[in-house]
Amino acid sequence: MTPATRQEVLSLYRKVFQIAKNWQSASGQIEETMREKEYIRNEARTLFQKNKNVTDAKLIKQCIEECEARIEIGLHYNIPYPRPIHLPPMGLAHKQGRTLRHQEKLRKISKPIYLKSHDEVS
Repeated sequence: MTPATRQEVLSLYRKVFQIAKNWQSASGQIEETMREKEYIRNEARTLFQKNKNVTDAKLIKQCIEECEARIEIGLHYNIPYPRPIHLPPMGLAHKQGRTLRHQEKLRKISKPIYLKSHDEVS
């Protein structure tokens, strides 16, 4: 990891914890605010700890982009949790075979960047 990349990652880490410190839930309830603050801190710790040994520059860039996207979406919608994706259900596919594998592949490819690590950690 280059020194510039390291600075960028540390800056994002500090930014997430600063957001958690100043977070106010949409409902304004103290219990919900505390729960959301704790979620933000735990999610940040978990994901940064999970990716601390990543050395591939492309993968590091992807993780940084995911972090930035989750920050922007969280601040915009005032929701710390990842927003669900709306894909059509796979109800029309056969339960096995090539069609099902193809649909599963398309769903995986179409997943937004801000949800890539969410399924792995949660």
